[in-house]
Amino acid sequence: MKERVVRYLLLACCLAGAVLSAVSLHSHYSASATEYCDLSTTFNCDLVNRSVYSELFGVPVALVGLLGYLLLFGLSLRDRSPMIALRLVAAIVGFGFALYLAYVEAYVLAVWCLLCIGSLTMISAITVLSGVALWRGGEGKGEIHAGR
Repeated sequence: MKERVVRYLLLACCLAGAVLSAVSLHSHYSASATEYCDLSTTFNCDLVNRSVYSELFGVPVALVGLLGYLLLFGLSLRDRSPMIALRLVAAIVGFGFALYLAYVEAYVLAVWCLLCIGSLTMISAITVLSGVALWRGGEGKGEIHAGR
């Protein structure tokens, strides 16, 4: 896979994850039920986004996700070796946290959030792509350029 393709996929996954987290954050603070994600007793974002597990030390988990995706986006704009390694570490931390949240959904709440599943998919892809970039020895020299 070409380095440019890896980088653009990383940027796209970061943006998609940020959008999913922003929608989850809106749902967290919304007083009304969402129509797009209240599908059944098994799939209900409102139950997940408003549960006691939706905050970490008073900070909405969706906000943590949004900030994490923005950080990963910024790290994906740079392709110097330290940034590539830092991005992989940040992605692994995010992936681990997303797995913990998936565990909570599956075994504690017994209800799934489609936005959270989408976010787990995005952080999984970011982690794999970041690993590929590091394994390949970097993505080039310098910053992202449109004409590249």
